[in-house]
Amino acid sequence: MDQQPPSLLHIHVKLLGFSLHSITPWPNNPSIFYLNGKRISRVEILGVVTSRDYKPKKFLRFTLDDGTHSITCILWLNHLTSPFFASRQPATLRVISDLAKCFADDIQFGKVARVRGRVSSYRGDLQVTVSDVVIERDPDAETLHRLDCISLGRRCYFG
Repeated sequence: MDQQPPSLLHIHVKLLGFSLHSITPWPNNPSIFYLNGKRISRVEILGVVTSRDYKPKKFLRFTLDDGTHSITCILWLNHLTSPFFASRQPATLRVISDLAKCFADDIQFGKVARVRGRVSSYRGDLQVTVSDVVIERDPDAETLHRLDCISLGRRCYFG
C-alpha cells in the first residue's frame, strides 16, 4: 500500500528563511507548498524587521531578516472594506481589524518579530500573509528559534 507523506497543513511550521525559500508550490493548489515532500500552508518565522511599507487602511508590507534569508510579510488592514471578508460577521471583522491595526503599530524597523501566517505567492515571490505577530523582548529569542528550527527540521521536516 502506498503511504502518503505526513501532512503539516494545519500546523504553523517553524522555519528559517532559507528553508522557507526552498519550498515548492503544489501544482493543483497555489496555497499549498511542499517542504521535503511534506505539504505545508502555514509557517512561523522570526527575524529583525528590516523594511516597512505602510499603506493606511490597505496593508503593511514588511521584511524580516533572520540571518539566513529575508522574508516578505503582508499584513492586510482592509478587513472592513474588502469584499473578500464580506461573508464574515461584522463583530468578528471589527475584532480582526483592530488586531491587525495593533500588529501594524507594533511592527517597527529594528524590532525582533515572531510572525505566524499562511505562505502565499505574489508575482512569483514567496511571502507570508500574517495572521499574528509577537514582538520579542527576550534577547535569546532568535537563538532559541534557530535551535527549534534545526531540531524540528531533523526530527520532523527533513528526517
